[in-house]
Amino acid sequence: MAVKLFDSELKVMNVLWRAGDMTAKEISDILKAETGWNMNTTYTVIKKCIAKGAIQRSEPNFLCHALIPKEEVQQAETDELIGKLYDGSVDKLFAALLGRKKLSAQQIAKLKQIVEEGAQE
Repeated sequence: MAVKLFDSELKVMNVLWRAGDMTAKEISDILKAETGWNMNTTYTVIKKCIAKGAIQRSEPNFLCHALIPKEEVQQAETDELIGKLYDGSVDKLFAALLGRKKLSAQQIAKLKQIVEEGAQE
């Protein structure tokens, strides 16, 4: 992912990823309810996303479409986190996650499944 999205831009993108194509007004209404943003703030952030190539705008009604899939952004952000905080070591990240709280048997089983599937690839 060549596009770096800031937290405010991720809020806009999350609305589009959840709900699909929407007008800027609809996004603004949702973000006003979720974060308290006013319309001008939302429109400014949408314009920044358009300038970065993350959102495509079309008419009528300033319809917004996400150009970057959520999974692509998640992968890039995860890679950046691992590189920045864990010296590029996935096992250090995994150990940190496991050490944060008591996991349920179901969560442990899910993690084992993920590890086993990753080892088979």
